[in-house]
Amino acid sequence: MATKRDNGGNMDFSDKRVSYEKGELHEEVLLDSPFQLLTLWLNEAIEQKAPEPYAISLATCGSDNMPAVRTVLVREVNNEGIVFYSNYLSHKGQDIEQNPHAEALFFWHDMQRQVRVRGNITKVNRATTEAYFEKRPYESQIGAWVSQPQSGPVSSRQAMDDKFAQLKQQYPEGEVPTPDFWGGYQITATEIEFWQGRPNRLHDRIVYTKVTDTEQWDIKRLLP
Repeated sequence: MATKRDNGGNMDFSDKRVSYEKGELHEEVLLDSPFQLLTLWLNEAIEQKAPEPYAISLATCGSDNMPAVRTVLVREVNNEGIVFYSNYLSHKGQDIEQNPHAEALFFWHDMQRQVRVRGNITKVNRATTEAYFEKRPYESQIGAWVSQPQSGPVSSRQAMDDKFAQLKQQYPEGEVPTPDFWGGYQITATEIEFWQGRPNRLHDRIVYTKVTDTEQWDIKRLLP
């Protein structure tokens, strides 16, 4: 059935339906650590060639109490959380400075799966940031310097391109310093929810919640 719309641009998707029938998540296959399960699902997404399977929607909220969401790329999963890199002076960086909590969402459309990671967010140490920056492609390194302050206004696209060309002259390949306004963040998870789409909207939802001051996780099934 065609999507309903009017001349004003309004669209009605109320007749659209997809039945989720590609997987299931039962308690008997759960692992003690949510990071083990997250790693398993990430590897399966990579094997199935999901586009950028390590991309997340990152939600932050600063002192204005207005949530903000954007897509960023996860660069590490460890036994505490997930790591991504950004400009510290960006809008997200300002939110994190004002309110050091965040939630991230992995979504693998073709697998009908998603994972929510919620927790506290801190900067990674400088040595880790510099080691990662050195691994970035040369022009991405230059791009980090151009985007300063990230999220700030710029007069034109040409102004950005000119700055990019000027910085390439200033910093030859292999000699680009790590910007002091740029680096890694880790979301140290306090809660991780795994969601597997199922028929009849009876989705599987399993949530791991960190037990305070321990290395243990409480595991519960949630109603869809």
